[in-house]
Amino acid sequence: MSELATIARPYAKAAFELAVEKGTVESWNDMLFFAGHVASNEQAAAALAGLPTATEQADLFIKICAEQLNEQGQNLIKVMAENGRLVALPAVAELFAELKADYDKEIDVDVISATPLAAEQQATLVAALEKRFARKVKLNCSEDTTVVGGLIIKAGDTVIDGSVRGKLARLATSLQS
Repeated sequence: MSELATIARPYAKAAFELAVEKGTVESWNDMLFFAGHVASNEQAAAALAGLPTATEQADLFIKICAEQLNEQGQNLIKVMAENGRLVALPAVAELFAELKADYDKEIDVDVISATPLAAEQQATLVAALEKRFARKVKLNCSEDTTVVGGLIIKAGDTVIDGSVRGKLARLATSLQS
């Protein structure tokens, strides 16, 4: 786990718990997504680094974000600025999005195939994966000709390698044993 993720986790969890309590998970996700992009912008980061106090940094950050932040979002920015943690905002946004996906029972699945999948193939795959993971599946399809044939499916920590390349690699390993 990266240092930024470690720093970001308590902020993301606190924001998520507040969002669930208030029923504002989607708006918090949007706020943090925007704030994370502002924090990772080189010009904004340089402007913030040039300010001597946390209060001035928080005020400038809130000014940059303008109407994108509600009162609780502004409070989060102030607390993170006071603790010198504005640099962790992109990680906070990412962790919040993961918590939201888990809360919404959604999972992003990366599918790599040798050729583009047809719409009916994607629909069949989504149905099978939703049954397996008991979650709503969002497919991210890509092509890689080195796969040769079949699919490589990545969902979180789970990897299903049904590619010809993977099968050949497993066969070569078993023949060497």
